[in-house]
Amino acid sequence: MQKPFLSLSMLFGLVYLLLQSGCSVPATETAQLPSTFTNLCTSCHGADLKGGIAQSLLDGSWQYGGRRNDIFRVIKFGLPHHGMPSWGTALSDDEIRELVDYLQAEEERLGVNQSTIPAKLETQDYQVAVDVFAEGLETPWSIAFPSADRAFITEKGGRLRVVDNGNLLPDSVRGIPTVTAYGQGGLMDVAVDPDFEDNGWVYLSYSHGLPKEEGAERSPTMTRIVRGQIKDLTWTDEQVLFEARPETYRTAGQHFGCRIVFDPNGYLYFGIGDRGASDHAQDLGRPNGKIHRIYPDGKIPADNPFFNQSGALPTIYSYGHRNPQGLAVHPQTGRVWDTEHGPLGGDELNLLSAGLNYGWPVITYGTNYNGSIITDQVRREGMEQPNWFWKPSIAVCGLDFYNGDLFPKWKNQLLVGALKFQEVQLLNIEGDRVIYGQTLLKNAGRVRDVTTGPDGAIYVVLNRPGTILRLSPQSNEL
Repeated sequence: MQKPFLSLSMLFGLVYLLLQSGCSVPATETAQLPSTFTNLCTSCHGADLKGGIAQSLLDGSWQYGGRRNDIFRVIKFGLPHHGMPSWGTALSDDEIRELVDYLQAEEERLGVNQSTIPAKLETQDYQVAVDVFAEGLETPWSIAFPSADRAFITEKGGRLRVVDNGNLLPDSVRGIPTVTAYGQGGLMDVAVDPDFEDNGWVYLSYSHGLPKEEGAERSPTMTRIVRGQIKDLTWTDEQVLFEARPETYRTAGQHFGCRIVFDPNGYLYFGIGDRGASDHAQDLGRPNGKIHRIYPDGKIPADNPFFNQSGALPTIYSYGHRNPQGLAVHPQTGRVWDTEHGPLGGDELNLLSAGLNYGWPVITYGTNYNGSIITDQVRREGMEQPNWFWKPSIAVCGLDFYNGDLFPKWKNQLLVGALKFQEVQLLNIEGDRVIYGQTLLKNAGRVRDVTTGPDGAIYVVLNRPGTILRLSPQSNEL
């Protein structure tokens, strides 16, 4: 059973009522618990915290993220939309850290593994077999299939790996571009040309660094797009398709984007996050906070919305984006969708259109990570509303419309990966609306990418624990 922090909502709500009524919390038999646990937790979660009138806090299943910061933030800032109040004023940060320390230490002592790969899944439509496609990877970021028996996998630290006939080759591709990997930057997406069989082009996005200035801690970086060919496990014939002006590079370690997709009209799309400078997302003279559109050879389409606008980058397709880490093209309409990270709340799914402003940071459904308000506006004329948003944030990442034949009921539905929530969601899309969704995979690890393979199976990239999963039907529909 999944354990949300909804159980903590019950916990703290009951404690609050007891305190308000002048009653005391029942004593605990567990002397080892910190006093904050003794006073707050045991009456609902049991003396050993393994379950009482509320669920266990020690089974390793955390609906809103199991990392230290995830648990801390939910206790401190609450989940108002799910009935969980903020306890940052009742508990000090040190007390909250004490709670988190104890929970994580007890899970380790009990041998609880927060990331458990199941052998099978039961969904609303199918029983699904889960197999390991590749493992032993170092923070994998993306997967792409040039053929049915071959796959390319990026590792964030800067290696491009190859799976050949089901075997992960021990050697990585030689000669790929030098990656400046720090923070969220590194080697990110890999994509193959729609005409790969004829031209052999492979596309990479990565954080490109300039020389470090004297005394500086970091090199300035920005997202860069290149293509090349792979011959005898060697990167050759490289072409730089997009490189930002040096003065726009930043030493910040966050929000690089970056996915690469192709639409049926031959355009290549990629996204760059705001790079930690939110106001830049509204500045058409800067590359960050934008979705860009070019041709696969790097040329810029003359019908791009800002092609002839003075001071604007001609590659920009849309703007006002915070950190787009999912891009997908609908198999029937050819329209491009994106998912992008919100701050604390407000992850978005957007249907992209040329020249439109998607609002960040002027409008958002999220707040700052410290609980402060970014803006009190969620709507403004001339700015687009998301087609769907998640609150709290699930940390959306990889994105793909299912286009295989193994799961016919899921044809053209949207696969959404989530890092923080460690899950794969499936959203039923009709027109520009999300009709309903279901969770296919939960708590197997942080999902960085999800895609349809050439065999019709669903491939899930877990950057922790460094594993690629293959989902296929175990039996016919339920």
